[in-house]
Amino acid sequence: MASQRISVTAWPTAAPDVVYHLLCSGAIWPAWSPIGSCELERPGSNGGESIGAVRLLRTGLVRSHEEIVALDQDRLFGYALLHGMPLRDYRAAIELGEDRGGTTVRWPSSFSAAIPGTGWFYRWFLHRFIKRCADGLAVFAASPSAADPPERS
Repeated sequence: MASQRISVTAWPTAAPDVVYHLLCSGAIWPAWSPIGSCELERPGSNGGESIGAVRLLRTGLVRSHEEIVALDQDRLFGYALLHGMPLRDYRAAIELGEDRGGTTVRWPSSFSAAIPGTGWFYRWFLHRFIKRCADGLAVFAASPSAADPPERS
C-alpha cells in the first residue's frame, strides 16, 4: 500500500518553549484542538508524558491510542498511532523553530491505509484535522491562558 504524507505549517507568535509545553501536556490539547479529551493511559519511561507514554484521545466516536516516540526540548514532539483508526505506521514529528519573534510549527505525518483504496480519504481528512490542530495551537499559544496553564506551574 502506498504511503501517504501530510504536512501542515503554522506560525504562533509565542516562543518555542510555550508551544512545546502545550504539545507535551495532553490535558491541554482539547483547549486548542478539535480533540474532545486526552488522558494519560500509560506513563512514559521517565514518568508522565515522557517517551513511551501512551495517550488516549477521544473525538466524537473515535478513540485513538498514541505513543510519544520523540521529545527534544522546544524543538520536536513525535508520536505514533498504536490503534484506533484503520491506518498502519502512522507517525508524526512536530518540528518547532524560532521564526519572526515566534515559532514555526511544521507538522508532517505519514501513514498507510489499512483498507485498500482509502488512503486518499484519510490523507484529505487528516490534513484538515491537523490543520485545525496547528491553527488552534497557534491561536491558543498566543493567549494569556497559554502563558501559565495549571499543569505548567
